[in-house]
Amino acid sequence: MYLKPQPIRSKQVRDAARGERCTLQILGVCNHDDSTTVLSHLPDESHGMARKGDDISACFACHACHDVIDGRRDWPEGEAEHREWYMRRAQTRTLRRLIERGIANVKGVA
Repeated sequence: MYLKPQPIRSKQVRDAARGERCTLQILGVCNHDDSTTVLSHLPDESHGMARKGDDISACFACHACHDVIDGRRDWPEGEAEHREWYMRRAQTRTLRRLIERGIANVKGVA
């Protein structure tokens, strides 16, 4: 039997999105307005009905890109097939930025 793990939540990670560049940058969608950036949770095994994914399964997203990820806006023609690539790239970019800012830590990385 699989037990649901405790959700990973971090106020520092969520607050870190404020003023950051959108890491999703969906072609034809991104508004490139850093003032609208929030932490956008990406779909993964930690989310479910009425439950957001973990804060480590997230990225920095402008308002427009966040709307696409959350399904409030359709993917632009030709970009939906790259959905997983966009999310993986954004998650990696976000994690790198969190490490650069000292918000996330990876042992052995200076």
